Amino acid sequence: MRGKCQRTQRLVLTGSGNRNVAAEPPVLRSISVWRSVRASGDTKTRKSRRTLAMPTRCVVALRLHRIRQAAAKKVAGERWQENGLVFASAVRTPLDSHNVRRSFRKVVKGAELVPEDWTPREMRHSFVSLMSDSGVPLEHIARLVGHNGTTVTETVYRLQIRPVMDEGATAMDRIFPKRAR
Repeated sequence: MRGKCQRTQRLVLTGSGNRNVAAEPPVLRSISVWRSVRASGDTKTRKSRRTLAMPTRCVVALRLHRIRQAAAKKVAGERWQENGLVFASAVRTPLDSHNVRRSFRKVVKGAELVPEDWTPREMRHSFVSLMSDSGVPLEHIARLVGHNGTTVTETVYRLQIRPVMDEGATAMDRIFPKRAR
């Protein structure tokens, strides 16, 4: 979640898969990207197929989402359409890109940003930049976003405000340790 999947990859999350079965209700602990909305159903590259562990923040959000869903199901009664989807439209059909963009714009507006200036795709760029700024190696970031190598990750997605190359300074500090005076 959190911006890791490309628009062409099917993000239909169902209630099956790796679960924290001790949780009540059980909560998914990972997300799998194995198919695409492309005509063939294949992802863009073999490396695009991946299973990603979810951070605790996402697991907590899913737990709260399930609680809200249970309440909505109770209110809807017989009108509720059970389809096994974790995320669905207001009428319980699978989400399409229009549903996702509409919901995303509501969140952006709630954050007091201009909704027309943002798309879900930009979350991918933000994810790569945040991972890079947090010191995650470029090779790991490329794997997380499903790239074959690091070139696209580095040239297209890493939008750091001020990249700092500290390898040289770190190496020099090791070579010439500070001496007590």
